[in-house]
Amino acid sequence: MNHLEQGISDFLSLFFPELCVTCGKRLISQEKFVCFDCWHDIPATNFHLKPDNKVAQLFWGRVDLAAATAYFSYKKGSKYQQLIHFLKYKGLKELGYETGKKFGYQLLESPGFAEIDVLMPVPLHPKKKKKRGYNQSEWIANGIAEVLKKPVDTKTLHRKVFTSTQTKRNRYERWQNVEQVFGLVDPKSVENKHVLLIDDVVTTGATLEACAIHLLKQPGTKVSIATLAYADI
Repeated sequence: MNHLEQGISDFLSLFFPELCVTCGKRLISQEKFVCFDCWHDIPATNFHLKPDNKVAQLFWGRVDLAAATAYFSYKKGSKYQQLIHFLKYKGLKELGYETGKKFGYQLLESPGFAEIDVLMPVPLHPKKKKKRGYNQSEWIANGIAEVLKKPVDTKTLHRKVFTSTQTKRNRYERWQNVEQVFGLVDPKSVENKHVLLIDDVVTTGATLEACAIHLLKQPGTKVSIATLAYADI
């Protein structure tokens, strides 16, 4: 999608919120944010059923995860990148909740994800959260948690340092950007628990790796990762 098409799409979304955020078609009754056709055609990864999947491979040799998955994949410019764009930058936080619920039903198919103890969304720095108005990963986590019937912890894992955007950084630069960014408020609260880290998109995995490292330092803690999307670049 070029800049002109993106601009038109963003403009229409302000005045016609009943349009599908991925294809632009008018939504009918009972459709919410995304039309039934786009939900049906979403490029689901099914990584939750494939232990050696592309998301898990990102972390091999870097951090010891119990499992890792993403709901769907997209390539740059695809209509499903639009879903993330509207969730993250256009204020459609409820889209994260609705998509999180769909993701949650998928995760129930995997015993490894169904047995987690607590969900933790990757935190935003308070300055960024105030500017955006919400943490999109928290809304995704809330949707998943409703289906899995597990609690969401937004207090223990916190972001200590404000960092610039990761979008145009390579893997090494992303790691340098987040290496000392995160911390735990109450480390003992995650001891002997299986934590499911939630984020919107995984590209290199640097941010999630930095979070997981802190959690895995606690006795008996296991960490799995679930992101809404996998950027297949």
